[in-house]
Amino acid sequence: MIEAPWAVVLAGGDGERVSAMTRDADGAAVPKQFWSIDGRAPMVRWALARARMVAPPAHVVVAVKEQHWVFWESALADVPRQNILVQPENRGTASGVLRALVEIESRGSTATPVVLLPSDQYVEDEHVLHGALLAAIRAACLGDPPVALLGISPEGHEAGYGWIQPEPSGSFTRVRRFVEKPPASRVCELIRDGALINSFILAARVHVLLALIGRVFPDVLRAFQRLAREPQCGPAFRRLYEALPSMDLSRDVLQRATAYLSVVRVAPCGWSDLGTMERLQRFLDHLPWRPEQQPPLPHLAAA
Repeated sequence: MIEAPWAVVLAGGDGERVSAMTRDADGAAVPKQFWSIDGRAPMVRWALARARMVAPPAHVVVAVKEQHWVFWESALADVPRQNILVQPENRGTASGVLRALVEIESRGSTATPVVLLPSDQYVEDEHVLHGALLAAIRAACLGDPPVALLGISPEGHEAGYGWIQPEPSGSFTRVRRFVEKPPASRVCELIRDGALINSFILAARVHVLLALIGRVFPDVLRAFQRLAREPQCGPAFRRLYEALPSMDLSRDVLQRATAYLSVVRVAPCGWSDLGTMERLQRFLDHLPWRPEQQPPLPHLAAA
């Protein structure tokens, strides 16, 4: 019997690309994942709601940065304190993922599936994304290939995203290769060839992701495992993070492991990564809900 899935919400980024826009009432910069638009729930709450749709609350962990405590302390008030994984510094997505995976491993869960969820994405039709995420979890449990990514069907020709080129066979297929942020002229060609936007949402078993990261960063993996029982942000953790390189999960790990990857094609659902000024401004110009409302997630109130 497979243990209930885990979910990791990645909320440790600094949001520097959009910091000119994500400001509080006094004009101070707020990391975008904790930024509240006219009193609405911040983006991290959207990701938390998605996580709780696929994993029980006790199995949802959130990776944050220590310096952002004034933001995450209130935004994550209903998350068990042991499930808020505090990093002394932001050393890239792979370090945040590795921190979470080792924590889950230390709690005795290695074969269970885990879902990775960025904290800066808006989805108009959450039900479509949820169905695709469940399909990815099922695929990860079958294990052939053992990592299932969510590929977004493009609704335009916007540059600035990473792209997945799948094998040409249906809604669930193997990954042929990644194309990271190609020029606009190449995007049209990729779309004609059936490429999908890399959402950075994925599902796999815990031990599989640990093994893939360990192939590239074996010493870092062992260092995290040695410190699994150490206090968060204690001296040992601080020394580790001071020595860590910047580690990007997509660039440094997944692009070197395409043989282990599959992709679930997500039908058009109004998905957007709000990580650039242009996308965030477009979102603000066409807010999909009234100021007195929360995002249109029927389960958000329970989150």
